[in-house]
Amino acid sequence: MKVWLIIAAVLIVLGLALFTGIMSANHWNFKALSTTQYETNVTQIDQDFQSINLEIKTAHFRFLPSADGVARVECYEETTAKHTVTVENGTLCIRAENAKKWYEHIGVNFDTTKITLYLPKSEYDALFVKGSTGDGTIPEAFSFESMDISLSTGYVTCLASTLGKMKIRTSTGSIRVDKVRAGSLDLSTTTGRIAAREVICDGDIRVHVSTGKAVLTDVSCQSLTSDGNTGDLILRRVIASGDFSIERSTGDVTLEACDAATLSITTDTGDVTGTLLSEKVFIAGTDTGRVSVPKTTAGGKCEITTDTGDIQIDLVK
Repeated sequence: MKVWLIIAAVLIVLGLALFTGIMSANHWNFKALSTTQYETNVTQIDQDFQSINLEIKTAHFRFLPSADGVARVECYEETTAKHTVTVENGTLCIRAENAKKWYEHIGVNFDTTKITLYLPKSEYDALFVKGSTGDGTIPEAFSFESMDISLSTGYVTCLASTLGKMKIRTSTGSIRVDKVRAGSLDLSTTTGRIAAREVICDGDIRVHVSTGKAVLTDVSCQSLTSDGNTGDLILRRVIASGDFSIERSTGDVTLEACDAATLSITTDTGDVTGTLLSEKVFIAGTDTGRVSVPKTTAGGKCEITTDTGDIQIDLVK
């Protein structure tokens, strides 16, 4: 047994020494160890299009203005997992075409497919993105009639506005929406984080998280609906001309200088704290927690219910 342990220890030391030598020779560039080959393919788009459709698997994507006014798609992609680029009925379609054999899935890969869209116009009709793993960025230089983005493990940063509905969904990724205007806004994540800042929404906002946190700052809308399990909800200077409807299980709800015509907030073990801008008729109740709300009798209804959470609301003076 001692002999085998000595042999195992020697092999481990030799392996570490070999690994260190190889990585030092490659300046600790892990991509040099990759067994997957990549290449860059550029497709120039000569046909006009009004909408964009991305159906990708594992890829980062981004949108950039075209400096020369010519639309093109640049794909840094695996040689055995390329993408097709076509224009179909006025829609630019980019689809992942996986031509890998089963044995080509075995190997080491430290790189990621990247898709860059160089767009000549600033306004488009619809944007549709569906993917598995990858990050996406849509800059403020563009706007759309509608937007529907669905990723599994990706991070989405949206700085582009929509006249109609903006819908962004991720599973384990996070969502950031910054300085945009939307007809309506629907943000959803499972274990990720949602951050929306300086948003003007002409219609309704829906925010859903399971175990993630959602933070909305300087937002105006008609109504706000939010539900979740163990994720916190933080609202800073969020104003709704209509209703707040908020439900949480074990997550806390924090309001900082917020207001709405009526508010309905329900949690199980989460606390509800913060400040409102105007008087309300408060209806607050908790089973084992503490309650502290203003004794005002004017304004819309503010109903807050918790099981074991505390309730503490004040008015901004």
